[in-house]
Amino acid sequence: QVQLVESGGGLVQPGGSLRLSCSGSGSTFSRYTIHWLLQAPGNEREWVATISSSGGDRNYADSVKGRFTISRDNYKNTVYLQMNSLKPEDTAVYYCKLHGGSWGQGTQVTVSS
Repeated sequence: QVQLVESGGGLVQPGGSLRLSCSGSGSTFSRYTIHWLLQAPGNEREWVATISSSGGDRNYADSVKGRFTISRDNYKNTVYLQMNSLKPEDTAVYYCKLHGGSWGQGTQVTVSS
């Protein structure tokens, strides 16, 4: 069973950048498509981005296209979410998730001046 741990969240000013990391345990991490999702206060979780097992296919929600980039390093068992031009409405807990499998515990991103 692959376990996921997110890191890299924090407080950033509008227009700033953060890079989130999703580290996975186990030798099968590289076989999985990975999703990033967010949950803002009082809202349901919503999808942000997806990357295929090889990294060749990437998809984004319209709200983050052109600002966020998902990538992975399978040698390090890690998926990244580079977030640029952050807006206050990006404030949320960000989760990574195995396709059809487990979730991480989440990392808080707060965009505020």
